[in-house]
Amino acid sequence: MRTMTFNELRMIKDSLPEGSIHRIAESLNVSDETVRNYFGGANYNFGQTVGIHLEKGPSGGVVELDDETILDMALNIINEKS
Repeated sequence: MRTMTFNELRMIKDSLPEGSIHRIAESLNVSDETVRNYFGGANYNFGQTVGIHLEKGPSGGVVELDDETILDMALNIINEKS
């Protein structure tokens, strides 16, 4: 489990190059919306919940991630472009 602020999680999502959400989703065989939900989205009509727990507070609150797979993939993609 990993804990970070919601703003930190959103900064990671915002740092991803175009097409990364789809690349992660395709790699994990989940919908694009499921990956977006992981980064704080809330479209559960087309995506699933993914083990993210939010607690309100400063910097957007605290996020606890049960599974870091999507986060790790996102960080790897960001590191590729550096």
